[in-house]
Amino acid sequence: MPSIRVSAGLLMYRFQGGSLEVFIAHPGGPWFPHRDHGIWTIPKGEIEPGESALQAACREFTEEVGISSSPPFIELGSIRQRGGKTVFAWAFEGDWDPAEGIQSNRVDIEWPAGSGRWASWPEIDRAAFFSPGAAKERMKLAQHPFIDRLTEALAHRRLEGVPVA
Repeated sequence: MPSIRVSAGLLMYRFQGGSLEVFIAHPGGPWFPHRDHGIWTIPKGEIEPGESALQAACREFTEEVGISSSPPFIELGSIRQRGGKTVFAWAFEGDWDPAEGIQSNRVDIEWPAGSGRWASWPEIDRAAFFSPGAAKERMKLAQHPFIDRLTEALAHRRLEGVPVA
C-alpha cells in the first residue's frame, strides 16, 4: 500500500501600495533551474511525528527561506497535488527585503540519477513577492486555490471591518 504523503506550508502576504502581494518560492536542485512557470510553490514540507500541521508549516517556512513567521494565521485548507501529496496551508502577513536574500536548507541529490555523483543543492533557490495573478502564472496549478482562498478571506475580513493592511 502506498504511503500517504502530507505536507504543510505557509503563504506569506503583504500589501504594497494598497495591492495584495504573495510570497512564493522556486524549488532548487537540478530539475528546473531555467523553468519559471508552473513550478513555483509555497514554502512547505512534510509533517514530522508529534508535530501539528501548523507547527510543520512554520518550521518548513523558516528552513526553506530563512524567514520567521508570526500569527495571526489564516487557515487556507488543503489541496491535493498531481502526484497525490496533500498540502495544508496557512497565510500570514509579513514582509521581506529581497536584498537580504533567502537562506534555504540544502539537500544532497545524486545527479544525474544513477551516476554516483552527489551534489548539495538549496531546497529553494529564489523567492519573491508577486501579485496574485502573476503568482498563479508561476505556481503549480494545484496550489492556485490557496491564493483564491486568501483573497476571499481578506475580502471577508474587510466586509466585517477587520483591518487587513
